[in-house]
Amino acid sequence: MLSRVADSIYWLNRYIERADNVARFVEVNLNLMLDLPSGVPQQWEPLVLTTGDLDLFSNRYGEVTKDKVIQFLTFDPHYPNSILSCLQRARENARSVREIISSEMWEEVNGFYRMVTEVSKYHPPATLPHFFTQVKLSSHRFAGVMDATMTHNEGWHFGQMGRLQERADKTARILDVKYFYLLPSVQSIGTPLDQIQWIALLKSASAYEMYRKCQRRITPSNVAEFLILNQQFPRSIHFCLHQVQRSLHQITGTPLGTWSNQAERSLGRLCGELGYTTIDDIIEIGLHEFLDRIQSRINQVGNKMAETFFVTNVMLQEASS
Repeated sequence: MLSRVADSIYWLNRYIERADNVARFVEVNLNLMLDLPSGVPQQWEPLVLTTGDLDLFSNRYGEVTKDKVIQFLTFDPHYPNSILSCLQRARENARSVREIISSEMWEEVNGFYRMVTEVSKYHPPATLPHFFTQVKLSSHRFAGVMDATMTHNEGWHFGQMGRLQERADKTARILDVKYFYLLPSVQSIGTPLDQIQWIALLKSASAYEMYRKCQRRITPSNVAEFLILNQQFPRSIHFCLHQVQRSLHQITGTPLGTWSNQAERSLGRLCGELGYTTIDDIIEIGLHEFLDRIQSRINQVGNKMAETFFVTNVMLQEASS
């Protein structure tokens, strides 16, 4: 497969998954604000912290408010990680590989993009909850259509790697933000406010119902263990990265447990460490420190994949010189 094609399918899926995750964060925070006790200030800054783009937001918007954060994360055409920008880029990538993907996939991406574009022109607050639900459903539809209509060959596996790598990164980020930024003081731990926020976090990952089926009490350590180490829940970090590893080895033909390039080596080490890590190990290290390290390692895996499979800017420059 051409590296250009692999790159486009990989990023097509990453951008759609990114839009899905942004919709989850904003929607859950809207609901959380309705459940907060009176006198507790609304907290919108953590949503921008989740993206890692707080400095960019501050330079362009100044004070953090609900309306400004929603505009920035959802409809800002100049912010590359807004839902609108993600769908624009997803559509561009889909257009460049229309001869590779199925016509149904193209129709889903194009319809998704048009829906977001229309809402961005006029978005009264009353319609926003419905809009975020539609973003999530459109993301699910695209993934389902891709699974059902595209041959599960190298291209499909590159798409899987993009989607699940993005999902693992966002699960780590939202868990880190809840633990490290949301609570104003140690005294708030274990309070009703703390419980409400942990429930909101689980809902943002569509994990609340599945968590309650295996855990009766909501505790920070149990939630962290479920979202990081659970081997069966499809949005846990462990599950996502092991699925990425399987797709990577399907592409290269290298048996699991061995490696033939730096992407396999980097991902294999990360998956191996997760497989032997317990929640007690994580707490001993520090949840924030552990998640920060996981995010860095996921980014490193992405860089190694780009160096191994995709046409980098350096290669393009050398080819044109």
